Amino acid sequence: MITKRRFLQTTACAAAALGAPRAFAVSNPSYPSRSVKWVVPYAPGGATDVLSRLICQRLSDRLGQTFIVENKPGAGSNIGTQAVITSAPDGYTLLLTSTANAINASFDPALPYDFAKGIAPVAGVARIPLVLVVNNDLPVKSVADFIAYAKANPGKMSIASSGIGTSLHLSGELFKSMAGVQFTHVPYRGSAPGLTDVMSGQIQGMFDNVTSSFELVRAGKLRALGVTTRERSEILPDVPPIAETLTGYETSSFYGVGAPRDTPREIVDLLNREIDTGLSDTEIRARIAELGAIPLHGNANEFGGMLTAETDRWRKVVELSGIKKE
Repeated sequence: MITKRRFLQTTACAAAALGAPRAFAVSNPSYPSRSVKWVVPYAPGGATDVLSRLICQRLSDRLGQTFIVENKPGAGSNIGTQAVITSAPDGYTLLLTSTANAINASFDPALPYDFAKGIAPVAGVARIPLVLVVNNDLPVKSVADFIAYAKANPGKMSIASSGIGTSLHLSGELFKSMAGVQFTHVPYRGSAPGLTDVMSGQIQGMFDNVTSSFELVRAGKLRALGVTTRERSEILPDVPPIAETLTGYETSSFYGVGAPRDTPREIVDLLNREIDTGLSDTEIRARIAELGAIPLHGNANEFGGMLTAETDRWRKVVELSGIKKE
């Protein structure tokens, strides 16, 4: 006669021999046992904070510990990123990853860390299209008009951005190269002052995230010519993709979650499941849509593949522009 205890032991051994996956609760029953720090490498406010607080509230509710947003801005997101990379790989320090990480890998030759080797991809959060907006008095109604006007007025147009080496700046550089036009780049400390000068006519146009510009477009204070993604933005449905005029053109901003390299896989997978499931939550989806963003679903490996692809994409744009951080 085989006892119940003996039966359970035999079954467990057989499952292990067959490579059956261990439940997270068995291998790491205590995570999280204390609060978790979610580092946002930007100043408070804007889409980065909104997205982070949405996801952190979801994780706090689901996992029973507080996920705390900590803003650690500076050096184009490098200060916050390095702080996470050098943290203990125990799941208690996470990073809001973004397009800046993909760009800085090639844009900043003095980067004190290797992002690809230092971060374990956890999950995607959202992708945000950019939109080319212009001053209402500029005599252009479409991307084709804009290109024609720029060619007829070489060097006389100025395009704003939120800073040198940002996705906004490099989206303009890519456009300039692909369209064969010339305009002067004017960097600002953030989108808001750049948009203000476009509205006043001091600057002719700007590539900006739809999150910070769509209300100005809807209010008639700016004219939107095209979005930078292949598909139209749900928040600006009447604005066509730039690629319809400039074949192959595509950029966007993205946000996701990373952890220090060597963070246990079961922790990464747990966080991925909770974040990915949360992106399907009705309230979270609605809030993301209000930002003009698109949820980024997928497992940790898929997000890692996306990070690699984005890093390669922006490396080519940086090389094309010939611009490096000094």
